[in-house]
Amino acid sequence: MTDVVCYPCPTCQQPAIWQDNPNRPFCSERCKLIDLGAWAAEDYKIQAQDSPFSQELDG
Repeated sequence: MTDVVCYPCPTCQQPAIWQDNPNRPFCSERCKLIDLGAWAAEDYKIQAQDSPFSQELDG
């Protein structure tokens, strides 16, 4: 007997089955596409400070 391993879906927090799940770590393709849309809309950003030479890169 194999235990079913579940983790919370990063999008909706519902349990997502890990084994044999083509949408892993998401629970469904819908949640996977919602996350992809967030990346495309640049909703996930890491704040950083400008370096001393950043103005030179702006051209």
